[in-house]
Amino acid sequence: MNPSNDMSVHAPLVPVPVTEPLPHRKVMRRWLIPLSERTTAYAIFLLIFDYSLLVGAIGATVLMHGWLAKLFFGVVAGFVIGRLFIIGHDACHQSLTPHRGLNRVLGRIAFLPSITPYSLWDVGHNVVHHGYTNLKGFDFVWAPLTRDEYEALPPWKQALDRIYRSGWAPGLYYMIEIWWLRMFFPSKTYMGTRRSAFFWDCLLVSVFGALWIGALVWAANAAGEAVLPVLVCGVLVPFLFWCSMIGFVVYVHHTHVKVSWYDDRTDWARAQPFISTTVHLTFPLRIGAVMHHIMEHTAHHLDMSIPLYRLKSAQKMLEDLLPQRIVIQPFSWGWYFDTARRCKLYDFTRRCWTAYSGTATSEPAAQAV
Repeated sequence: MNPSNDMSVHAPLVPVPVTEPLPHRKVMRRWLIPLSERTTAYAIFLLIFDYSLLVGAIGATVLMHGWLAKLFFGVVAGFVIGRLFIIGHDACHQSLTPHRGLNRVLGRIAFLPSITPYSLWDVGHNVVHHGYTNLKGFDFVWAPLTRDEYEALPPWKQALDRIYRSGWAPGLYYMIEIWWLRMFFPSKTYMGTRRSAFFWDCLLVSVFGALWIGALVWAANAAGEAVLPVLVCGVLVPFLFWCSMIGFVVYVHHTHVKVSWYDDRTDWARAQPFISTTVHLTFPLRIGAVMHHIMEHTAHHLDMSIPLYRLKSAQKMLEDLLPQRIVIQPFSWGWYFDTARRCKLYDFTRRCWTAYSGTATSEPAAQAV
């Protein structure tokens, strides 16, 4: 018997040959048990540190003179909002600290600058996306259309889909399709379940947004700065950059010529989707660490209880024990735009990505057995 398939925590861990079946998810999660320990003090430190960076960057959009300097710090603020969101994302998964109640509080605090309602993200991300990753009809995040679905769209929606998948507009996709339609006071069309927590969380982030704008207007007047540049660079630019950042991240996590989508739940379950539908995107210069290791995404999808500050070790363990099983992609802009060019529509019969013309642009995926 392969020791890797032994359910004992004390069994020696050896790589699973690619010729052998993938171990059950419970077995692989057992490998990661030593890395699931959560630390309250470090989590709170990360939150305070990133909020300090955000306040400093937004403050600079008030105090710095000239559009260029204000714009630079607005972009920095947008990036830090992304870092805070990753902390909130961990809290929403209950992986930030060992305390569920504290996680809910810290998560809501971390989500405020991105104007993300905690309870709605919990349903859309934890329940839908993680529960049914890359299963058409369930997971809606960057779900590709078939050629028939695309051709049935009115011209303006076809044009919008082309813009979304051009590689230049991940922020537009996230802002419209995820945040506006599904996160910010969503209609019954996009969120059939109605909970009081949804309304109160939407109200909470709305009040925060109004206070943010009001504080910058006051600060601009106090500093003798024009209000418009301060609002553009201190509110609009950070929010737009944040949308672009999260739109890009969720796109590259699950869109790749080696990553399949499914329209049959049985086939999807056989494919062990927590491994096969995620991409580990690698960066030089410790950029992954600056992004709180959110790109170590295979380990995160296998076990959401792994905190962000242990994901790098968890990802390495999986890649050592599952050679040739995980999609590892060094990032380059050439790769990214090639992916955007090739991954337009999906053919569920041939199990491959296609161009808008229907021409296959990736190798047909093997059927799960």
